[in-house]
Amino acid sequence: MTDTDVRRTLRVLAGMKQAGEPIACLTAYEASFARAMDRAGVDLVLVGDSLGMVVQGRHTTIAVSTDDVAYHCRCVQPALTRAMLAADLPFMSCLSPLQALDRAKRLMQHGGAQMVKLEVAEGAGAVIAALGGQGVAVCAHVGLKPQSVHKLGGLRRQGEEPAAADALVRQAVECVEHGADMVLVEYVPDELARRLTREVPVPVIGIGAGPHCDGQILVMHDVLGVNDHPPKFAKNFLREAGSVEEAFAAYVRAVKSRAFP
Repeated sequence: MTDTDVRRTLRVLAGMKQAGEPIACLTAYEASFARAMDRAGVDLVLVGDSLGMVVQGRHTTIAVSTDDVAYHCRCVQPALTRAMLAADLPFMSCLSPLQALDRAKRLMQHGGAQMVKLEVAEGAGAVIAALGGQGVAVCAHVGLKPQSVHKLGGLRRQGEEPAAADALVRQAVECVEHGADMVLVEYVPDELARRLTREVPVPVIGIGAGPHCDGQILVMHDVLGVNDHPPKFAKNFLREAGSVEEAFAAYVRAVKSRAFP
């Protein structure tokens, strides 16, 4: 098992995949909750564009800006002493390598992020290669991509048909070949997530993707049961905990023991 006091880096997380130790991840948007997560043993904290829904009260993530994410990164980063900090590249913020480099620079220089996450779309390979070429760690988000909610006609499970499953795995593999350091797969069948995790050499983090990924991530508000419309794959860990920090610790224990999901 990884030393709980070791600062989480890409190298450490990659080692956890190789050792078969699940990686526990959560979203955070401000210092107090982030500090509690860090103490509870969360390995990676994501400032996600989910903030548009759970913090700003919007119906989708689309209105979130790079400045919004950078601001919340600035709030979270000082609270973390061991967890790695990742940040979302928002909707239409990485249409070209040059644009992506500019946005990543802002998230890292002004927000303190150590990794950026992008929802994979056409041209993502060139964007990932450009970011990696400038020393930026990248997480590629495949499967359900909330920024495409209107195109998809809702937040629907992806990769259910064999051809779609093959395409999704191929997309993830190509992202890694272009330099992605991590893959996040959202809302796909369990067996597809198992296959993707086996075929991709970097850590694969799942959300609504079953128990076979290298790690799990949930939105903080779902873990605490304060989201009025939580996804069906989420769990309220605060219900049986005595405090917010204990709820986060219970989530970490459940991920590490593979009791969740």
